[in-house]
Amino acid sequence: MGSSKTASDGVLLPERRRVGLLYDERMCKHFDATDHPENPNRILAIWNKLESFGIHQRCVILNAKEAEDKHIALVHTKSHVDFIKNISSQKFGSKWDRIAARFNSIYFNEGSSEAAYLAAGSVVEVAEKVAKGELDSAFAIVRPPGHHAEANEPMGFCLYNNVAIATSFLLNERTELGIKKILVVDWDVHHGNGTQKMFYKDSRVLFFSVHRHEFGCFYPGGDDGSYVMIGEGPGAGYNINVPWENRSCGDADYLAVWDHILIPVAKAFDPDMVIISAGFDAAVNDPLGGCCVSPYGYSIMLSKLMEFAEGKIVMALEGGYNLKSLANSALACVQVLLGDKPIVRSLQADPFESTWRVLEAVREALSAFWPIFAKKLPEELTSKRTSLILIPCSDSEDEYDNGPNTTSEDYEAAIEHVIEPLQNLEVDDGHCTELTNGPNTTSEDYEVAIEHVIEPLQNLKVENGHDQTIAFSSSWRSELSKIDIWYATYGSNMRESRFLCYIEGGQVEGMQKQCVGSVDKSPPKESCWRTFPHRLFFARDYTATWGPGGVAFLHPESNSEDKAYLRLYRITLEQFNDVLVQENILSSRTGPLFGLKDLQSIEDKKCISIEAIKKGWYHNVLYLGKEDDLPVITMTCTLYSVDNFKSGKFPMCAPGRGYANTLIKGLVEGNRLSNEEAVAYIEEASTKKL
Repeated sequence: MGSSKTASDGVLLPERRRVGLLYDERMCKHFDATDHPENPNRILAIWNKLESFGIHQRCVILNAKEAEDKHIALVHTKSHVDFIKNISSQKFGSKWDRIAARFNSIYFNEGSSEAAYLAAGSVVEVAEKVAKGELDSAFAIVRPPGHHAEANEPMGFCLYNNVAIATSFLLNERTELGIKKILVVDWDVHHGNGTQKMFYKDSRVLFFSVHRHEFGCFYPGGDDGSYVMIGEGPGAGYNINVPWENRSCGDADYLAVWDHILIPVAKAFDPDMVIISAGFDAAVNDPLGGCCVSPYGYSIMLSKLMEFAEGKIVMALEGGYNLKSLANSALACVQVLLGDKPIVRSLQADPFESTWRVLEAVREALSAFWPIFAKKLPEELTSKRTSLILIPCSDSEDEYDNGPNTTSEDYEAAIEHVIEPLQNLEVDDGHCTELTNGPNTTSEDYEVAIEHVIEPLQNLKVENGHDQTIAFSSSWRSELSKIDIWYATYGSNMRESRFLCYIEGGQVEGMQKQCVGSVDKSPPKESCWRTFPHRLFFARDYTATWGPGGVAFLHPESNSEDKAYLRLYRITLEQFNDVLVQENILSSRTGPLFGLKDLQSIEDKKCISIEAIKKGWYHNVLYLGKEDDLPVITMTCTLYSVDNFKSGKFPMCAPGRGYANTLIKGLVEGNRLSNEEAVAYIEEASTKKL
């Protein structure tokens, strides 16, 4: 902590904490021409918010500093360092999109190299100053983020792993500073896969990540974020993952993790420094995170960490894509670093049942390494839990933003009206809880029900008795229901009865799973057939809908030598979003996946990869031209997936009998091809190499 000084009355007063703030607009030069969530406005919003509250006048303002190659090479391979260093050079200028498509959720431009070096160097700079004692703590407002970047490749918006570089720098290059043990806390809503791998065998780093996991279905996917990943060799027990099973986790869930996992193990570990991968995409209303942590929640999490390492804390920005909640959460954290006490609030909520289940599993997995986890949590504690109802809420935004409010009584009255349609609905999907007795429905039915009953809550902002605000985003369905597009189909949806399953619900022969349908179940206004210079092919080897066998994809690049038959349906943009959800097996969402801005820009971009459904096979929306002055769009895989199909990383497989028959029937029933021609067309697409 800071030193002390004596007041005029002889009382010893704590000296103001020396908090470093590092921000540099040069990091704004890294941007994507599309409306990408990881954009320069993120750090601008934070800086503007801190300035508006006069925070910058209370801090030590630092200049950004480019990282040295030798420091980056502590965690990254030489080939990766050279690649990022040179990616912004002119020789790659015309190939940025194609090169980026080889990676998972990455873009490049002429400012990418400089921004990556500045982001990594800036975190090293503030970490060194805190280690020296020149600063008590610091916040590096940097981008691009870093925690997904692995030793030899960028991913998930991340080019260099900023936190890992700074951590390794202190432990291996500046040993004289006395930093021998570092606690890395990653509270970004996505698992810090890159950081985990870099210290998986290192007992000097206690890596802790709390994140949405959903059994490997949430980005970055796979088993890396599972609680069973506890470290290896000397690092066994020093890797802690807390993987949420569902969205909507908020303050109560995160603080339960702090109190019953992180804080006890941190006390035993006794770190010399705490470095936080400070992503704010678990914040309320974040478009990618889907969780509900408030600025107050972040301030409490940080204040609990201030008890360690004499307050030597370095925060490095990671994710966070709702500019308002991002800025408010960052402000709340910097105020804590400065020594301001968080405003006392009542959470008025308990953790989810699934939260307690995850906590028990994590503690059991680590009990052999940390005796503090040997005992089970008491029943009187774990019995305090909240049912999972997916209503987005903001806990305390009003502290940082003025706006019209209603009373808590207004809110309760609104809840009384909108909750009634949920009576007698029973959900049995492994995550949702039973409400009352009634017929069993699927989780998809539940989502549709929620969409219907949530509408009366749109635009409602509530201030309750504890100064907590609940804000609901404006309705998007009514807006998109007025916009018509042509949805071009090339797979089973060429058969109209099959496509209507996505609109009206139901299933046709050969399908092993029933579709929920769209909220707007109006049939297509019209349909027509067209051919396009794209390649139809079949890949993957099993689907829940059709069983064993490959499914259809359309190569995203056009080729005059190729010819694909597509059936166009004129539907609304709202319905297209519902089809996107069902095609990509998305469990829930709070807004459109493909909105008006996307539609307005896709003619220039040609395709838009939708981050929120990156784990889905059809998350790449492709523009094919216009028909009757309406845009023609479809959904398919990305070029990155095509490369993986070619290399064999992803399987390619001919379609199963039921699926192939549906495609053939669609072509024949639409009077596009004869049965023989349709069979030959599907057979060629199944056997011709990419």
